[in-house]
Amino acid sequence: MSALEWPQQQLLTLDDWAELPETSEFHMEVVEGVLAVSPRPFPLHQLVLGRVAYLLTRQLPTDLVAVNEMEMVVRTVPLTVRSPDVLVAPTSLIQANPPRIGVAEVPLAVEVLSPGTKRTDEHDKFREYAAAGIEHYWIIDLEQPVSLRAYRLVEGGYADFGEHTGSAALEFAGTTVKLDLDALIDARGQRS
Repeated sequence: MSALEWPQQQLLTLDDWAELPETSEFHMEVVEGVLAVSPRPFPLHQLVLGRVAYLLTRQLPTDLVAVNEMEMVVRTVPLTVRSPDVLVAPTSLIQANPPRIGVAEVPLAVEVLSPGTKRTDEHDKFREYAAAGIEHYWIIDLEQPVSLRAYRLVEGGYADFGEHTGSAALEFAGTTVKLDLDALIDARGQRS
């Protein structure tokens, strides 16, 4: 059975989700028990995801690592499973190679806006990630000038910690993470 034929008469459970066939055609998540399907990102979006994960990992303490599009269980009832464009989690957990991780293990989620995900990233995930307790949430917009808006959890909601263009220097995990935002979209850009 393909994902598009999946019956929606009932809300999905984590077991139902785990039994769905893998697909490279679509990006799939579960929102409050309902399958959410969107097109796979375009190549530039994919380039940026890889570059952000790489650059974060190089600058983070060794006990943390950044990965692309890993499944993260936000809530089990009703089931919500998101796959942030990039998330940061403990290195030991990622090395254990689980199929998905719990939201409590994620101190930072990063979403890169695309026309099909803009509303979800700026509104739905914004609320979900804050309610779930993800301390840092960054949204990267690839429209010129490339920008990064940083949010941090304060008293149960996200506070705006500024919009950055050009070069961004952000405090995270006891270190300053630097990103050359313009180079993120340059095929031969920032590599260290």
